[in-house]
Amino acid sequence: MRPEIVLFGDSITAQSFGLGGWGAALADTYSRKADVIVRGYGGYNTRWALFLLHHIFPLNSPKAPIVVTIFFGANDAAVLGRTSEKQHVPLEEYKYNLKKMVNHLKEYSPTTLVILITPPPVDEEGRNEYARSLYGDKARELPERTNEVTGLYAKECLELAKEIGLHAIDLWSKMQETEGWQKKFLRDGLHFTPEGNGVLHQELEKVLNETSVAAAKMPLDFPHHSKIDGKNPEKAFQYLSL
Repeated sequence: MRPEIVLFGDSITAQSFGLGGWGAALADTYSRKADVIVRGYGGYNTRWALFLLHHIFPLNSPKAPIVVTIFFGANDAAVLGRTSEKQHVPLEEYKYNLKKMVNHLKEYSPTTLVILITPPPVDEEGRNEYARSLYGDKARELPERTNEVTGLYAKECLELAKEIGLHAIDLWSKMQETEGWQKKFLRDGLHFTPEGNGVLHQELEKVLNETSVAAAKMPLDFPHHSKIDGKNPEKAFQYLSL
């Protein structure tokens, strides 16, 4: 069986196999080498995601993934007193919840490569425009998320990665390095355009290429067609019966 890469996160992960999605791009990168499995849950924060850990990553599982990405924070950073406040998780709890996820995964499989991804930046005007497109005059006046607050959650994510020695992707900062990132990378002020998906895919590949599970270092699951003798194809597959 092929090795597995599990993408664990919220709606940005759930949508990662959409048009131009970063998950689909990763699956293409690891074609015939590893299966990319999406475990994305729209609207979830880290508090709710903890209830899923033992179901998605059961400790008695005979097979563990080679890589797990943890990509939460966009919902945890929802601002209190605004329309999405039920998703809000305080900063300290957010960091604690991430650490609890990592500890579970390390108990589940000490060899699994765990990668933390910060929440992306927020285009507040883009969020308001999106709300107006849905609700017209009844739309909220203030965005339910702000870039400043989300940046605090990104910082906590990075600090945790540094404290416990994990790879991390600072997506919040990386996207803002590009002029016009608000519309170039975010289609509704939060979720990705194809270009935004491309940023995360590139950053994820950079991290993976520094490890033993880089796609270039992994074998194909079955022989490449160039290794198959047209007159004696059985020879290329003899090892399967061993």
